[in-house]
Amino acid sequence: MNDFSTRLRQQKCRKMADDISQICNIDEKLYNAFCVSDREVFVPKGFSTHAYKLDALPMVANQWISSPLTVAKMTMALECKGADSILEIGCGSGYQALILSKLIRRVFTIERIERLLLEARERFKILNIHNIHTRYDDGQNGWREYAPFDRILFSASTPKIPDEIFHQLAEGGILVAPIEKNGKQIITKYIKQNAHITACELDECLFVPVKDGKGY
Repeated sequence: MNDFSTRLRQQKCRKMADDISQICNIDEKLYNAFCVSDREVFVPKGFSTHAYKLDALPMVANQWISSPLTVAKMTMALECKGADSILEIGCGSGYQALILSKLIRRVFTIERIERLLLEARERFKILNIHNIHTRYDDGQNGWREYAPFDRILFSASTPKIPDEIFHQLAEGGILVAPIEKNGKQIITKYIKQNAHITACELDECLFVPVKDGKGY
């Protein structure tokens, strides 16, 4: 990529960050993360002209890359300041993990669709990102070897958080997930204090559902 193309993409990233900040209250660190995270790398070929719009876009295997606005809302709900590790369930394109990698030292992300994970790994390699750790597995199992996690994020909707995942959340930790309720999906924030979980509903959203097992 030549210098002109690089500058143009940087301008588009900043414009997208500005568009997000006009709608959603994001802090300076998250704003800067959007400015340096090139979404075009993560969208399917043929959709590059839409990469910097605030739209969800289709991917392979009937999956979607989330709207940047949804990414912003989910990330703000995590309150990343002071967190050292995060587990993401549902790597997808890898874009959400990239944003998190600018805010948290260690990002662990799991994907059940092997093709998606392989493509995400290649993107991280191209971008020279070294603090994102990936795993091909059913994300609902979590990643016990590196637990407990300061933060946990579901990047797919679920009717209920498995107990195993709450067990892998650190004391004082925050978990954010799109919860299926009464035909809607609600961004829900969970906080673990004294081994007790409290929940707070934040905003409506739209994600593909979590699926059991591994897939292709």
